[in-house]
Amino acid sequence: MSSAAKKLINDVKDTVTEFIEGIVETYPNLQYLDGFPEVKVVLRADISRGTYEKVAVISGGGSGHEPAHAGFVGAGMLTAAICGDIFTSPTAHSILAGIRAVTGPQGCLLIVTNYTGDRLNFGLAAEQAKSEGYKVEMVIVGEDCALPPPRGIAGRRGLAGTILVNKVAGAAAEAGLPLADVAAEAIRAAQMVGTMGVALSVCTIPGQVTSDRLGPGKMELGLGIHGEPGAAVADLQPVEVIVSHVLKQILSKEPQYIPTKRGSRVALLVNGLGATPLMELMIVAGKAVAQLQLDHGLAVERVYTGSLMTSLDMAGFSLSVMKVDSTILPRLDAHTKAPSWPVGVDGPRPATTIPVPMATHSVESKEAPCRPQDLTVQGRVLEVAIKAGAEELIKLKDTLNEWDGKIGDGDCGTTMCKGAIAILEDMKNLYPLNDATETVNEIGVTLRRVMGGTSGVLYDIFCKAAYAKLKESTSSSIPPTQWAAALDAGVAAVSKYGGAVAGYRTMLDALIPASLVLQERLASGDDPLIAFVVSSEAASTGAESTKNMEAQAGRSTYVPGDVLSCVPDPGAKAAAAWYGAVANAIADYYQKIL
Repeated sequence: MSSAAKKLINDVKDTVTEFIEGIVETYPNLQYLDGFPEVKVVLRADISRGTYEKVAVISGGGSGHEPAHAGFVGAGMLTAAICGDIFTSPTAHSILAGIRAVTGPQGCLLIVTNYTGDRLNFGLAAEQAKSEGYKVEMVIVGEDCALPPPRGIAGRRGLAGTILVNKVAGAAAEAGLPLADVAAEAIRAAQMVGTMGVALSVCTIPGQVTSDRLGPGKMELGLGIHGEPGAAVADLQPVEVIVSHVLKQILSKEPQYIPTKRGSRVALLVNGLGATPLMELMIVAGKAVAQLQLDHGLAVERVYTGSLMTSLDMAGFSLSVMKVDSTILPRLDAHTKAPSWPVGVDGPRPATTIPVPMATHSVESKEAPCRPQDLTVQGRVLEVAIKAGAEELIKLKDTLNEWDGKIGDGDCGTTMCKGAIAILEDMKNLYPLNDATETVNEIGVTLRRVMGGTSGVLYDIFCKAAYAKLKESTSSSIPPTQWAAALDAGVAAVSKYGGAVAGYRTMLDALIPASLVLQERLASGDDPLIAFVVSSEAASTGAESTKNMEAQAGRSTYVPGDVLSCVPDPGAKAAAAWYGAVANAIADYYQKIL
């Protein structure tokens, strides 16, 4: 029986927290939030909560890629790094703690590698922070050049080129630029960089057995950085042949990943994947510079070589090529105290390290929510609506599971039912039903707490965005048009952070038609109750139409089309069910009292 690979660790579950303890002992300009093990945030030691007068730049992701991202925290680069468990996205709770810890009045920029878990959790944290009064922008980096443009919402993976984007954004923030300008520079930098990797071995996750997927004398081209297989397996070649293949892919004209032409100025990052000796990386660097200049006619302005974004103990390298100009190059050259950027380390190490206390509440401290003793008419309507929507999902549990079992993992109904039961329970004591805006926010809190998987995160994002839109209303009674705007905001946020749009066979195929019809009916002067009910019929029709759609999101993308055509999308049907139940319950209630 195979045994786990040898590792210099203690308990596997303490690997990331003990790494953080070690890095802050090594570098005097770093600290961490006192929130272990749930919250694993490395931040600049010179920043106090709420007082930072420049834009905070925050990045992060799953651990196992060290020194990324914690090693790039420092003046002139990242303000904080959020560390997840190994190869696992950090939770929205941990990300939000990092935002609260370092963000001042100028706001913060989140730089996120393009992986679904990172997009969703950083997106949820961003929406929560916005609802608390923070200014937040988010930039997704996906510069992988190994694979053809993918179908659906997955997109290109975020790789070592993210480090260069972090450097550009950090320098712009350190220069005092406002949030919008820092975000614009980061977006432009992300568009100018392309990356491709080559592996000579697979990585070993602590506590697990090393895979034997890659045999002797073989290499993997276009690998990911989480141990997933590459685009192709080939015989190991001399390094100059490998470098030539990688550069031709990055600099290809069809598709064109970065906008270079002969004479363009570029920066080169030669990145080790964890187990490649520096000698070999320098050989790669020498061959890459020569080929960029002689074969591709590019002016190589800067070369950065080292293991900056790794994959634990994987042998191999990646090349990142960034087109530079008079704006980007000064940002790369700007001074930074980030310990793992290719510069020296200075500053005395303190005699002792005391963790920074973690913020336990939002910017605006408020009392815990509770159900009012006496309900207003609006409060009673809200109670009836929530009860109807939740009970409808509970009734549909088995049907949703049956549909999901044919195209997914068979738990859609169970997940929705779990959330519905929790909503009914929390409504008894926690929801401030006379305040519809705060009640919507609390529903999101409930779903985030109890619903696992993607659904819980997406519905919490939906509620957070709707909550932010409802807060804009100055009326004591929220008008129908504001409810319609809140629905539209929630739908837009789910699309933004989840990546799906109409026709992708998701819950949006129910909610988008509902939102459009509701706005159209209200704009034409229809009675709001009639408009709501008619929009629910559009949601039902949209959900049913998913039978005829090709899946482009979620596990159903792997299911044959003939199977999909027999089953509607369970998430869309669930959304249409609760939406319809809510609409009809409100209409029935007003019909009885009027």
